[in-house]
Amino acid sequence: MASLDTLKQALLDKATTATASSSPGRPLTDAEYSHGFEILASAHGWARYHASVTPHLSELLTPLFDSRLRISVLEIAPDPKTILGSLPFPLKRKITRYNALVPNGLLAASLQECFSTADSPGPLPCLERPPAISRIAFGEAPDFRTCTDSDGDATTTTTTTTVDSNKKFDLILLYNHGLYGPTPNPNPDRALLQRALELLVEPNGLLVVLHREGLSLDGLVARRTVVLPSDGVFRATAAEWRNVCRALGGSSRRKEDRALVFRAPGMVLASFTRQAATALGELTAKVPPLLRRTEKPPPVVKNAEARLRCPAAIVRPTETWQMQECVRWALRHGVGLTVVGGGHSGHCLWPHVVAVDMGGWQGALLVKLGDEGEGGEGGEEEGGSGLRAHAFAASTTGDLVRTAMRSKLAVPLGARPSVGAGSWLQGGIGHLARLHGLSCDAVVGVKVVSLASGEIRSVGSLPGACQSVETDAESPSDSDLLWALKGAGPNFGILTDVGFKTYPAPTYLIRKWLVPLGDGIEVRRRLRDVGKLVVLELPRNCSADVCLYCHGDRLRLGVTMLETSTDKRSVETTSTASASMSAILGPQTSCTTVDGVGVFDTEMYVSEMQHGGGKTSSFKRSLFLKHLGEVDNNIADVLVAAIEARPTPLCYLHLAQGGGAVGDVSADATAFGCRDWDFACTIAGVWPRSQERLEIAQTTVDWVYKVAEELLPLSSGAYSADLGPDPRDAALAARAFGSNLSRLARLKREADPRNVLRYACPLPKAPMEPKLIVLVTGESGAGKDYCADVWACILTKQGFKARAVSISEATKREYAAATGADVGRLLRDRAYKEQHRPSLAAFWESQVQQRPRLPEEHFLNVVYAATDVTVLFITGMRDEAPVTAFSHLVPDSRLLDVRVQISEGASRTSQTDGTSGPIGGDSKESSATPAPAVDSDYRPSLVFHNDTAGDDAPIAFANKHLLPFLDSDLQRLADMVRSIPDFPRPGIEFRHVLDIAQHPSGLSLCTHLLERHFFSGHCHDVDKVVCCEAGGFVFAAALAPSLGASLVLIREAGKLPPPTVSVDISPSHISAASAASGSRPRKRAIEMDRDAVPWDASVLVVDDVLATGRTLCAVLRLLGEAGVAAENVSVMVVAEFPVHHGRVLLRRSGFGGVSVQSLLVFGGA
Repeated sequence: MASLDTLKQALLDKATTATASSSPGRPLTDAEYSHGFEILASAHGWARYHASVTPHLSELLTPLFDSRLRISVLEIAPDPKTILGSLPFPLKRKITRYNALVPNGLLAASLQECFSTADSPGPLPCLERPPAISRIAFGEAPDFRTCTDSDGDATTTTTTTTVDSNKKFDLILLYNHGLYGPTPNPNPDRALLQRALELLVEPNGLLVVLHREGLSLDGLVARRTVVLPSDGVFRATAAEWRNVCRALGGSSRRKEDRALVFRAPGMVLASFTRQAATALGELTAKVPPLLRRTEKPPPVVKNAEARLRCPAAIVRPTETWQMQECVRWALRHGVGLTVVGGGHSGHCLWPHVVAVDMGGWQGALLVKLGDEGEGGEGGEEEGGSGLRAHAFAASTTGDLVRTAMRSKLAVPLGARPSVGAGSWLQGGIGHLARLHGLSCDAVVGVKVVSLASGEIRSVGSLPGACQSVETDAESPSDSDLLWALKGAGPNFGILTDVGFKTYPAPTYLIRKWLVPLGDGIEVRRRLRDVGKLVVLELPRNCSADVCLYCHGDRLRLGVTMLETSTDKRSVETTSTASASMSAILGPQTSCTTVDGVGVFDTEMYVSEMQHGGGKTSSFKRSLFLKHLGEVDNNIADVLVAAIEARPTPLCYLHLAQGGGAVGDVSADATAFGCRDWDFACTIAGVWPRSQERLEIAQTTVDWVYKVAEELLPLSSGAYSADLGPDPRDAALAARAFGSNLSRLARLKREADPRNVLRYACPLPKAPMEPKLIVLVTGESGAGKDYCADVWACILTKQGFKARAVSISEATKREYAAATGADVGRLLRDRAYKEQHRPSLAAFWESQVQQRPRLPEEHFLNVVYAATDVTVLFITGMRDEAPVTAFSHLVPDSRLLDVRVQISEGASRTSQTDGTSGPIGGDSKESSATPAPAVDSDYRPSLVFHNDTAGDDAPIAFANKHLLPFLDSDLQRLADMVRSIPDFPRPGIEFRHVLDIAQHPSGLSLCTHLLERHFFSGHCHDVDKVVCCEAGGFVFAAALAPSLGASLVLIREAGKLPPPTVSVDISPSHISAASAASGSRPRKRAIEMDRDAVPWDASVLVVDDVLATGRTLCAVLRLLGEAGVAAENVSVMVVAEFPVHHGRVLLRRSGFGGVSVQSLLVFGGA
């Protein structure tokens, strides 16, 4: 079987021999050059190609586009449809100047035609002048002058549009074929890349290069790199190439022709800035490089994926200050790093990224208790040895086990002797897991290089001789950082040292059963029988490994039972568990006794499986499974189908038993949040290393992902140790940490604010806290867009990342496509938009009739496109009660609406003088005063009177009414609210709001914020503060004296003396949840003193939470029974839970016109 490299070299040799005397190095004709594009397009078309690249390109470009009002672009060797046209509209609308260099006349003409289509606005609808497209290769046009060119065999010449050579560009896109040009050239030209960098606008102009995987760019350092797997269109293109090669060779589809199989390379999307791209020399002048440029990776990298990648360099620090310099260098230049420890990670090397090799930090030792530094965990170890194990960054499991064994001790580490710290700090599932827990559970202290500053941080307990006096500010705190390192370590710092608990070294009795299997029915039965036995009967000192693999031509079930004991005599007797296993599988195949080092050689993969007599490469993903032995789930069916569909005979499935001490640790005690599982199932795709670059390698990887995808819905989580930045890992990573994911995301932002370790197991981006979404509503011509832009600008100047967008843009684009209207003018030309307004409104209504959830879809699309901002202003809302309608869709964000109003006279003035901003006098305070309810059915959060000229009024409004929602004190208050999982029943995460009162400063802080936020939205005094027991009593009693108001108590019926008024109240959602677990909530009534509130009093209702709204509705009905009008009532709650649709119930019950404000917003219960 020939590899792609073999094929390429053979064709090149043949071409060189044939043309050596006549036309050496003949450039391709335009027809030949464009033929490759035709192959790509014929497979699945440009649309699918763009769909695979655009999401990642958009992510790379968003920071640049957010920092610019206008973007100038130069594309070098673009495709005939330009991928920029596939960008989301909020991005591509900022592209106002477009230039392209196309080294092919046919492709240049196709690109020009793409921009010249009369019946559409073209791929970039907001260009301020026609695109400049030149038919010339980048390397052949030193001054970008107008050039003429012969079109293939034609004798006429054509002049193309000239690229502007006097200006630089915000964005340059350089594609793979543009790195070489039409003449043969084995490597990209470093000078060409350097020249592209020099054309960037400073600061932060961006060069994006899209090229095939495995290509070195001669030491250039990328700001960000994305590897796109060779699936979809790339795989389809490979098939088309094979057909072309067969046709050229004149061969038919005979069996022997199938040897012509090769792997289509993946694609790499890399972004560079001028400063960072060439900064490698600054680092290597201080830290010695182990690998640079095109040298092969050293043997320390064991992972097959990683070995195929071309990092910018590998450096090996040997001193602490050198490790610190690596981080500080990355921080200075805004680039990422990878870390090479044991070399098993598939992402320890990444294209155009500097890798930090920890090979200079090897060794393991034992230290006595009492030598630990300050703040460590004291006391005896569980085994009473008085010793702890200490390992350096490049130590392996084998190193540490052998060191401990010399003192007859053990450390619960992984099952492979060659793995290192990456495994330990992401879980570490080994032979002693059921007895002593995971590797991360045994960690007592860690020393890392801080990713926020490059300083050294020691957390937990480490030997004093190994600690550094350099410390970070506690952000995150030492306890938070240690918590995160124990389960998600590779995301939170570059490890230098780690300390472990030790236990007495056991003796292992290893029993094996090797059972040939028949059909699928037998396999399922055996798996279920073994699964049930292992879970129900094995004691903690026993664990079982189950393997499904191929032996010869037959499937085999291999079971290994490990029994541990510190008393050698006790393990030599026959156990009940082994007898039960023999009853199911027959007599055991072997039985041997080994120590902690010898146990590694008893692994089924090492001792029993056939590897074809040569070296192999592998790719693995692991998931956690439960209830394997139960008939009513189809886990066994999926496993059997998977092994039957294995792409090579070397692939296998390995199930390592969990439970025991693994489950004793609560899910939130460490970052490793997946604790409730019976087996860790590893899907191992294995192939001969000699076929590493062939199609079979990619097919095997695809098989692993396919099995993982099928098991994921049946699993209780995924194992993070294997996961990296591959887009296919995203779904697994989302299930890797259980309920700890949101906390990890927040700590990641604190510990690694510049995302230096961005190629580790992906964690979700924590939203900027607090996240504020402001819906700007109002009649046409009120100045909504102008106000939103001003407010976004003001908040940006205050240090918040703010953005204003229009939700109606999607509708305008759909309307233009349906009617032929000019979408560019609809978006930019106000007069043109007003001409189409009636038709646009009718079109929208018809769309909503066909798709009732369309408003929600548009809202979420806008929000999800702006997850990187702190404050999002959305204009173009058509809903009458937008906060009520949409707050449950963004339960972790605060949602407000501001109604912009303009008087009739001011509106006429605006129309006659052409102004688009605020107009009128200069009464700033009156313009910034929120109005009472606009109607009795709904009351907006705030109302802005846009009646004054200039920016003063909206600026004053932002400072007084919007900035308070971004007060850091709100986050302080939120941090006081404890989260309690599975209360009052499983599946509910309870937020204990009353915890605020138990903090020393909690109640005073809450009172201050309630008072500030109330007067931010109201300018009248309060006569009465009304509260309902019990939560409302706590906060209302503290607030009432501050407002100079008297307190009115609402209690359960029968607890107040007459005369009273009362109403029935439905059970709260917490009471209803308790009922679901067996206790039936009783109906009850609430009452208040009949004469406590005069009919004309100004009333403020204070409560601890707003969830379903049942309690608040009952309180408002009770006030109505007492004669208090709804327009005299306002509501303040400490915490709101939008997922329960409380505002929907209030509006449905006739209280939509009541002002309701909340200090905190939480998702969940």
